[in-house]
Amino acid sequence: MYRFLLTRQWVILTLLGLVLIPVMIKLGFWQYHRHQHKVAQNAQIEHNVHATPVPVTELAAVGRTLPHGDMWRQVTATGSYDTAHEVVVRQRTAADEQSIGYYVLTPLVLGNGDAVLVNRGWIAAGNDLTKFPQVPAAPKGTVTVTGRMMADETTAASGIKDTRGLPPRQVMLINSTEQAKRVGRPMLGGYIEQTAPKSDTPEQVPEPDYSSIGPHMAYAIQWWLFAAAVPVGWVVLVRRERRDRLAAAAKEAAGAGAAEPTDAAPAETKTAEAAEAAAADAEPVARTAVAPD
Repeated sequence: MYRFLLTRQWVILTLLGLVLIPVMIKLGFWQYHRHQHKVAQNAQIEHNVHATPVPVTELAAVGRTLPHGDMWRQVTATGSYDTAHEVVVRQRTAADEQSIGYYVLTPLVLGNGDAVLVNRGWIAAGNDLTKFPQVPAAPKGTVTVTGRMMADETTAASGIKDTRGLPPRQVMLINSTEQAKRVGRPMLGGYIEQTAPKSDTPEQVPEPDYSSIGPHMAYAIQWWLFAAAVPVGWVVLVRRERRDRLAAAAKEAAGAGAAEPTDAAPAETKTAEAAEAAAADAEPVARTAVAPD
């Protein structure tokens, strides 16, 4: 009764299941590895944001890409703001993750003449996006800034398109290499996300969330459950198909058995009629034999 497994339909179904099982297992491990990466990243962020601040020059240098392990490290920088080369970064959200506006990006000139970009925080976009917005004034004179060290933004890493032809002093990406060309002085790689001195305007960028692990572990378990369900489902379908075929065969046999008495009935009737006719023919003969007495 299992010969049906050799039919085209069942061969295709079986092969499909054999392909799906390893694919789903692999997808589960892919999500599991993403979960591990998220957990490791959260641990790194938590450690770095609570580490003791160090001078920015210990982590960043002119023309050097900030290592990923140094991101979110607390740094300090002392210098004076170059507000003449201040720009705003378009299409950035406030702490509520809904309001769209600008980041205020101001170069801080250090004592040795090098500069480092400082993201002073977020401001509302206003009504006219073609003009440079009203930006809260940066502190004058020598200031000491504390903040999180961040790597330069690129289109490849952030997914943000570096649109050209924007209004003056507006950019899409925070990139020290591009700003060094505008400013005309050496600039440290990466930028500082200011946390102190505290400021309400611009609204400072909130601390990154390092408590959420995301849904990746749940997705991994789901893929593995799907992989386990394939052979179970295949067995269920096979047993159902076998049961249906047995039921159909039994029904067919029962139908054939019920048809046989109907065919035999005419023969039995003819036999009875013949017996009655023979008995009628024999009765006159018996009477003749008794007559001479």
